Amino acid sequence: MKLSSTLAWLVDSGAETGSADRLLAELGAHLVADGLPLAAGALTLDVPHPLIARRTWLWRADSGAVIEALGFASGAAAFAPQAPGDAGRRWLGDIAGGIVHEDVIGARQDGPSLGWIGPRAFTSDEIDELKQAARFAAAPLAVLAARATLFATLEAYLGRRSAARVLAAPLRRDLGETIQAALLYADLRSFTALSESNPPAAVIAALDAWFDRIAGAVHAFGGEVLKFIGDGVLAIFPVVDEPPRRACQAALRAAAAAQAGMAHLNEERHRQGLPLLSFGAALHLGEMLWGNIGAANRLDFTAIGSAVNLASRLEGLCRPLGKTVLVSGALAAETDAQLIDLGTHALRGIASPCAVFALPDA
Repeated sequence: MKLSSTLAWLVDSGAETGSADRLLAELGAHLVADGLPLAAGALTLDVPHPLIARRTWLWRADSGAVIEALGFASGAAAFAPQAPGDAGRRWLGDIAGGIVHEDVIGARQDGPSLGWIGPRAFTSDEIDELKQAARFAAAPLAVLAARATLFATLEAYLGRRSAARVLAAPLRRDLGETIQAALLYADLRSFTALSESNPPAAVIAALDAWFDRIAGAVHAFGGEVLKFIGDGVLAIFPVVDEPPRRACQAALRAAAAAQAGMAHLNEERHRQGLPLLSFGAALHLGEMLWGNIGAANRLDFTAIGSAVNLASRLEGLCRPLGKTVLVSGALAAETDAQLIDLGTHALRGIASPCAVFALPDA
């Protein structure tokens, strides 16, 4: 059976492409080389993500560039002037003088979809070729969709960096690495009283609202939530290829943003007649072991070490000192933030006293 170069590439190498953007770019380039008059293309994959229903990549034939458009409609709707993807439309709009003809090839409601646009309407023979390419692309697209599903699931439960680390390493509990990071340990206060005096649905709603504020602030400044521990949160801002100052500054900004977010949340809860929520948080800079722990056949990916222990002990001082966010001397030394010096304090289970600072309350 004689195959075009596009179909031969899909059979021989399509499944080996490492990402959706690369597959779209290479598929588009092969189609153009086979004589198809393409100006741009789109590839959409549905993913089981808490926030993102689908991921769409847009490709331009003139430059070979690919951009990702989260939340864009799939198929032809991604190119329509009134579609939600207007930013993508503008990015593609100068192709062929802004005049494009669109056809959707291989779009499926229950799976990946491919869409192509050209500087003129496609002929019936060209449409047949594009449909044939879509059929041959089904197998590599299925591989990409399965990979995207796996990563999206791991990312939702572990965070982006940890998910990538788990996928890249063997499933053994003796694997880990020592990293330096700014740590944020936060805990919702009086959670036991809240849970005993409110129905379960109200408790879950309060927890979710709290986690939205603290985790949202962490993610906004480049950190990653490593663990939800009951009503507590352990987050990290890894120090990667640069001095620790940037990670420490990011952790401080995240803590300040969480303070502001909780203040706004409590204003709304007060208007609704709901009990107000308070929290304590501690920031520390140190080294930790980041990797697998657990039983032989049941693993967890987490961070352990004296730095994690110090952060949790430091958070325990928030209530006695009457402060919301405490900062260790190690982290304070890496920033120029205006902090309140609270002196040196002994921490339970920590051998040496710790210099303690406070972030001014929002």
